[in-house]
Amino acid sequence: MKELVEYMVRALVDDPASVRVNVVESGNLTVYEVSVAEGDLGKIIGRHGRIANALRGVVKAAAMRTNDRATVEIVS
Repeated sequence: MKELVEYMVRALVDDPASVRVNVVESGNLTVYEVSVAEGDLGKIIGRHGRIANALRGVVKAAAMRTNDRATVEIVS
């Protein structure tokens, strides 16, 4: 799952080398914390959070296939 998040985020940013994904397990929820370069932050969030919500939707759907719960958080 971490590879999926990294792949999607790297495709969206100008500086793919600066993409970092940290996995935090919290009970039955897995949180993928995405960190990107300062200039790419807007590209990951998108207008009114549309891209961020799309990332969360894809990760949530992929996690449901294995009966897990997952979400994406964008950290600066």
